[in-house]
Amino acid sequence: MTRTSLFPVEADPHVDTTRVAVSTVIFTLRRGAGSEAPRVMLPLVRRTREPHEGRWALPGGWLDVAEGLDAAASRTLAETTGLAPSYLEQLYAFGAVDRSPTRVVSIVYWALIRPDEVAAAGVFENTEWFDASALPRLAFDHNEIVEYALWRLRNKVGYSRIAHGLLADQFTLAELREVYEAILKRRLDPANFRRQVENSGTLIPTDRFRTGSHRPARLYRYNQDVELADRGPLGIRH
Repeated sequence: MTRTSLFPVEADPHVDTTRVAVSTVIFTLRRGAGSEAPRVMLPLVRRTREPHEGRWALPGGWLDVAEGLDAAASRTLAETTGLAPSYLEQLYAFGAVDRSPTRVVSIVYWALIRPDEVAAAGVFENTEWFDASALPRLAFDHNEIVEYALWRLRNKVGYSRIAHGLLADQFTLAELREVYEAILKRRLDPANFRRQVENSGTLIPTDRFRTGSHRPARLYRYNQDVELADRGPLGIRH
């Protein structure tokens, strides 16, 4: 059975039938046609049944009784989009009483994925990529969920190396700055940005250079001893 996000069932109003679903907001960077600046994009799945038939929604599905939340997030992503992001973190629990015709609590994750990983996943039926800042009206409260995920991303990029989740293993400082500009939606002074990131202790210069129409640009990599993001004491993976 294909799981494409929140399929409520008929319920007796006198019986507690609260169900738990798992959804994921997946961010990547993509350059639009005729645009040099990359944009923050995310995949959405078109619903094929009521409620909200025909509307776009976040990829997800029901939590199976025998699986953990992280496993459910990974499974539903693979089933609906074919994506397997390296960075996946629990975002928030959304459980407003009126968010669905029946009582549904959604455990929402957010993920970062590189453009090359998106291309490797191929094209899935009923799935399209959208500009995160120009979404249509989505099913349920998914517009609110995406806004919250964007807010978290913009805050976290300032104190962690989470931008690495959107980059290749090696990158130029200009490419790194583009990631920050796309997330923060503002231009950054190149000289100040270079000084700040080089003093951060998170980047390691390599002996390789990116060549092209401009002068060669040195490639950097992130210091792998520094976590992508601080997950806290409960986020330690074993």
